[in-house]
Amino acid sequence: MEVLTNNLVKQRQKYAEKVLQFGEGNFLRGFVDWQIDVMNKKGIFNGSVVVVQPRGQEKIEKLNAQDGLYTLYLQGMKNGAAVQENSIIASISRGINLFNEYDQYLQLAANKELRFIFSNTTEAGIVFDENDCLDDRPQRSFPGKLTAFLYERYNAFQGDKDKGLIIIPCELIERNGERLKEIVLKYADLWYLGDDFALWIHECNTFCNSLVDRIVPGFPRDSIEEITEELGYQDNLLVVGEQYHLWVIEGPQSIAEEFPAHLAGLNTLVVDDLTPYRTIKVRILNGAHTAMTPVSYLYGIDTVAQAIEDEVTGQFVKELIYDEIIPTLDLPIEELHSFTEAVLERFRNPFMQHFLLSISLNSMSKFKTRDLPSLLDYYNWKRQLPKKLVFSLAALISFYKGKRGEEEIPLADDQDVLDLFNLQWSQYNGTIDSIKDIVTNVLRYEKVWEMDLNQVPGLTAAITKDLFDIETMGMKKALESVLGQKAAN
Repeated sequence: MEVLTNNLVKQRQKYAEKVLQFGEGNFLRGFVDWQIDVMNKKGIFNGSVVVVQPRGQEKIEKLNAQDGLYTLYLQGMKNGAAVQENSIIASISRGINLFNEYDQYLQLAANKELRFIFSNTTEAGIVFDENDCLDDRPQRSFPGKLTAFLYERYNAFQGDKDKGLIIIPCELIERNGERLKEIVLKYADLWYLGDDFALWIHECNTFCNSLVDRIVPGFPRDSIEEITEELGYQDNLLVVGEQYHLWVIEGPQSIAEEFPAHLAGLNTLVVDDLTPYRTIKVRILNGAHTAMTPVSYLYGIDTVAQAIEDEVTGQFVKELIYDEIIPTLDLPIEELHSFTEAVLERFRNPFMQHFLLSISLNSMSKFKTRDLPSLLDYYNWKRQLPKKLVFSLAALISFYKGKRGEEEIPLADDQDVLDLFNLQWSQYNGTIDSIKDIVTNVLRYEKVWEMDLNQVPGLTAAITKDLFDIETMGMKKALESVLGQKAAN
């Protein structure tokens, strides 16, 4: 079967190279490069992407062997229906191997058409390496490579103020653009690149914080034979992703004029402050994941989709979001409801096997970051405790006992957290007093909570009651009590 190359794409259009991309992995190809391809097909961006690798070189070679082409296979819920669809993405013009084509990399810095730099080098990628040097070919760190490139561009255009770039990192760290800029300036200082260059970085380049959201599992090893048969060609770089996508870019509105994704119907926003969007994602999407996990797993459910489709646990998740999380968020209610419906639709995705046990990794710290703020904000707002968030914390304590009926739960957390729960559950004797002792000691564990949660009025007693119900009645009847309905047998 023929491999995907230009031979299979009729009249492929060439575009000016407007984008330099650090990263050739699944996410950027299934998210950023796809968006550029959509805009190109609508005639509103008319630019291509040059890809360089942060490390390794195998995928760059594969990319060039396929003329930069690959297939994006989207699977998920769309307008309430399960949809699978595919398209050939033609936005990448070429890949540059930094280890043996470094001169081509530097030559790109002199390209007048270049306007954007995107990156996804993992959370560990935006770091400072004091051993990096300007003369390295290439530097070890991504910020080192970027600084060398920007310095080359600064010199190529003799410091022209109009030749700065828009730099949008997609790494999953807070204030990613600000952090990247800090490190670039640190290299400028380390390498004695001069005050004028530092000023050019400050005044002529825009470093944007960004928030990205799309699940991109990548190459479908288990189903590639069936997909290849369906497509009629071989694609060694095929990428699978979910239908949903969100990109929030913090920066001036002029970015949306140069990168008009919104005009192509894409869910990409340019905003003055992305903090509310990060809060929505953490509290609703991530918060619901963490809160549902111990409840649903102890109920006998294994995946997110099963939890949402189940009448009882599905009701629990929806009421938790709508009644207890959304009221704590200071954003337009229509926007919050729209985001929530999109989240629930994503949870139902029948093509993604999202196991609750995989979400349960480090659940204590996740609850502290994702759910505790909603719990505390709800109490401060109403002067009463949110019943479902409280119940999920009780369920979490039960989960850390490490048993679902007779089945062992493979707990995964820091050793000190596991030691805490081992000690507490070893002293349980079936009485409500011993449950209260467990709850009290867990809530006072300030290494995780950074406060003594026993000081929250009524919280210790409420969790004690819920945990005693779970342990003596079982999760199904305990959940019935919280929801006020008869749980399924």
